[in-house]
Amino acid sequence: MAEPLCPYFGTCGGCSFQHVDYEKQLEIKKEKLTKAIDFSEIQIFSNNSYNYRNRMDFVFGPQGLSLRKKQKWYEFVNVENCVISEEKLNILLKEVRNHFKNVEYFDPKKQTGLFRYAVIRTPKNDSSISFVLNEDSSRLTEAVDKIKEYAKISSANNILVTYVHSKTDESVSSNFFVVKGKEMLETDLGGKPFLFHVQGFFQNNTVMAEKMQEYCNQILKKYNTTNAHLLDLYGGVGTFGIINASLFKTAVIVENSEQSISCAKLNIEKNNLTKTTAIVLEDKQLKKLDLKTPLFMIADPPRSGMHPKTIEHINSIKPEVMIYISCNIEQLGKDLKKFKHHTIKSAAMFDLFPHTPHIEGIVELVKA
Repeated sequence: MAEPLCPYFGTCGGCSFQHVDYEKQLEIKKEKLTKAIDFSEIQIFSNNSYNYRNRMDFVFGPQGLSLRKKQKWYEFVNVENCVISEEKLNILLKEVRNHFKNVEYFDPKKQTGLFRYAVIRTPKNDSSISFVLNEDSSRLTEAVDKIKEYAKISSANNILVTYVHSKTDESVSSNFFVVKGKEMLETDLGGKPFLFHVQGFFQNNTVMAEKMQEYCNQILKKYNTTNAHLLDLYGGVGTFGIINASLFKTAVIVENSEQSISCAKLNIEKNNLTKTTAIVLEDKQLKKLDLKTPLFMIADPPRSGMHPKTIEHINSIKPEVMIYISCNIEQLGKDLKKFKHHTIKSAAMFDLFPHTPHIEGIVELVKA
């Protein structure tokens, strides 16, 4: 057993394992991955179990910025400091709390009110706050004025106002505008520069994200890839494809989000890659691509896993090596059984979210 560092532990709906010794947490997660993929030789990668998150979606509540209560999504836990968040993020949390005292908050049960979320992001070298407002409120002008006032004294590089409908529970939207700075965040990963959208996805644990990149890069370096081609499927803003592109003759990044692919194209330019392309395409339409051989593949699908048509096409093109990255271990196990021509060569667990049940798994599959 361990002593939780968080004063809200047990009440907040976030972390659930702070009372468990961290080494024991890692053992439990390793056993979970071992069982899911039926492979026992699993490497474990971890880092700090506290102060690791570079993004938090705080809700506005009656006492200021809060998190949801455990098993009571409609109630709030007033949060002055979050022990799993980075120090820079907690500084911004305090700033927002001080400036936005007693504002009209959104009631999730009644679906009325004004201020909904403050999405705070602190990647390396940058920072942003997106204030999420109920677009159906009659007091939007008042809220925007208060946000503009805060932007003048805020230490955040970028500040946005985001509008969402009262009937939805979202903290991102295409309906937004920039108050300060810009809508793109800048960071680096694996020694390479990357841009990503404030409203888009990027890994929330910087140190562990870099360890994942390094691990995949080391896997690919074991092979002779000089005349091979790389497919980065579900590629997002292109991190895996771009970091490993120099190992291959060509690289293609595929993702169904236009916003992400727009970022990927910018990232390709920033990294001066001339034989790397980025394409908007649904995974189930993979057969539309003219993929060259020999082919190596990195796949990082959503929690739902790969579409059956995607797996069917992969079975037909038979990549030499496939690195499957998953945030849903149960789905990972199900998908792996469907690859007819590949066997597991190695597997690793990356603890991106200590004190939670979530696991990131990476499996190296080779053509049998």
